[in-house]
Amino acid sequence: MRQQKKQGQTKGRNLRSTLKRRRRQAAPMQVYDSLPSGLRQWLASASLPWSPVSAQKIWTRAGGARNPSAALMRLDAIEQAMLRRDAGVWTFKTGNAPGYRAAKP
Repeated sequence: MRQQKKQGQTKGRNLRSTLKRRRRQAAPMQVYDSLPSGLRQWLASASLPWSPVSAQKIWTRAGGARNPSAALMRLDAIEQAMLRRDAGVWTFKTGNAPGYRAAKP
């Protein structure tokens, strides 16, 4: 069955996120392959889709070459903050999600 558009909306795609979208300048897989192994492992298990470039910047600023565990903790903290900020999109509406209103019986 073909998807239909409703005045600027596309069904079947997750376009509700409030996080910024950015165009990539470099080939993401080449950048990913050049990352340190600890950072690649963290990216593989991350909850959000990170660009290798942004993860590398955080890793470098947090001193990942000298203290990888501190850099990984910093990445975890940033990811948790992003998840909290965008919680309305990433949580299921189970009654305790922000903005949830239960249907009237």
